[in-house]
Amino acid sequence: MPNEIAARISLKESMDTWKPRYQKQRMVHWDRVSAKRANANRPSAFYHNRLQYYYRFFIPPGLRILELGCGHGDLLAALNPSLGVGIDFSSEMIRCAASKHKTLSFIRADAHEMPLKGTFDVIILSDLVNDLWDVQRLLEELRRLVHPRTRVILNFFNNLWRMPLSIAKRLNLGFDTLDQNWFSPHDIYNLLELAGFEVINSRPLILFPLPIRILASLANRYLVNFIPLNWLALTNFVVARPTPYEASSVSADTVTVSVIVPARNEAGNIETILKRVPQLGKETEIIFIEGHSKDQTYESIQRAIERFSDRGCRLLQQSGRGKGDAVRLGFDEANGDILIILDADMTVPPEDLIRFVDALASGKGEFINGVRLIYPMENQSMRFLNMVGNKFFSLVFSWLLGQPINDTLCGTKVLWKRDYEKIAGNRTYFGNFDPFGDFDLLFGATKLGLKISEIPIRYRSRSYGDTNIDRWRHGWLLLKMVIFAARRIKFI
Repeated sequence: MPNEIAARISLKESMDTWKPRYQKQRMVHWDRVSAKRANANRPSAFYHNRLQYYYRFFIPPGLRILELGCGHGDLLAALNPSLGVGIDFSSEMIRCAASKHKTLSFIRADAHEMPLKGTFDVIILSDLVNDLWDVQRLLEELRRLVHPRTRVILNFFNNLWRMPLSIAKRLNLGFDTLDQNWFSPHDIYNLLELAGFEVINSRPLILFPLPIRILASLANRYLVNFIPLNWLALTNFVVARPTPYEASSVSADTVTVSVIVPARNEAGNIETILKRVPQLGKETEIIFIEGHSKDQTYESIQRAIERFSDRGCRLLQQSGRGKGDAVRLGFDEANGDILIILDADMTVPPEDLIRFVDALASGKGEFINGVRLIYPMENQSMRFLNMVGNKFFSLVFSWLLGQPINDTLCGTKVLWKRDYEKIAGNRTYFGNFDPFGDFDLLFGATKLGLKISEIPIRYRSRSYGDTNIDRWRHGWLLLKMVIFAARRIKFI
């Protein structure tokens, strides 16, 4: 027993001296590297410029951003934060960063012991976890700096690049690092989970880190997205959020809800909608968007609103065409904290909207998508070829968006008004491209890094009218959406 106690004491003393040596060695190393980083023509400049491009894709300007291991602060500055704070334990890195980027704040500190208070919208760890003493401890330390909607974004080297980076270091090609921690993506996912974070999205990036234009474009935009070449990417990019917990949830009884009902040739369903839409939150408004119907839909809505005057209904008529135009009009006019799309064909039971609101308010998801393809459907509610097409496109879009999307065209989608406003504000990146309205929201949510959750619903047969979907014409439009998403989200 005395020998065992002595061994434990000896091990603790060894660890107590090893950690300071480890940190001091790295401080000296990064102070030395700082001078090389100032050279814009250094061999690794292409790699760091590509990282800036990817981070700008996922992080809109004007947020409160903290970067750990900020180096010269170039990445932080490129993101145009409303508040930008950089931390690095290299005094030379911090000195250079402060002189280059005077509108940002830089602090010399150990990332394990950050002298910070308050919360940030985004926390960045770029090429840092490979160099840390204790990754789990740092991630746990971040918990006091996040709010429920914070995004932690990190990238880290691929294990398979251990030897190539060692060779690059010997050849003085810019990857000047000390002994690294080598993580698989699973290792990082596990550490994030242990520290109270949930992975939303991850993707391999940068297959060819050299500035040879044609090869770099082919490899880094296209080839890196396909098996097995994606296994060879230099860096892994991960977006995570704080794991939802009770204190971060919102009571569904305290929010207001707007239900947007695009209606074209749906006169026979209007009164049923008003009878069946449940009370949602503390206040529910129902906004009908009439779309140049050939039947008496507009008049039917007017009569129903007069009859159900206590339901808080409004009627708008779109000047444009298509469901996408109707959804955008309704969302822009809505007053609720939560926005819901409900198709007027009544194929999705309005009573199910309660569970969508609960899922959003509880924080289990930040964009809730309905799924029609799990439960058995009522007879003839979806034709066989439509079913096959939906299954195919769900697989394709899951790959494109990096999150499971089992039914892109289910008309029931629910999100916070504040998130829709960000999607709308960022719409110039995608353009006004979507005639359905579903993809505008899905693509925008993906780019914002929102957690997409799905709720299975039982799809019903129409009780009135005919479907507005043309399987061949709209199938071709879906293929165009695939190409569009590939160019703007996947092959970036």
